[in-house]
Amino acid sequence: MRVASVANMKARLSEYLRASTRGPVLITRNGRAVAALVSVSDEEEIERLLLSHSPRLRAILRQARKRVRAGHRLSHQQVWAKTPRNGRRAS
Repeated sequence: MRVASVANMKARLSEYLRASTRGPVLITRNGRAVAALVSVSDEEEIERLLLSHSPRLRAILRQARKRVRAGHRLSHQQVWAKTPRNGRRAS
């Protein structure tokens, strides 16, 4: 993994963008890590990256984990009964 200061990043951004295709580039300010530059190859990867940092999605997942731990689970049949088919719920 490459490491670059903010000053170097500003001066040689194109070089670090190319380097990010081979692995993350750690960006530092005053010797401390502040960010990472990672390459993305398609829209799905961008979506996964953004969702992984979504406070709203994290809250939904946290609530779902609590419900599962409390015993609030759906059977296989219940899941499919709640799954839309052609825009409508199954009956």
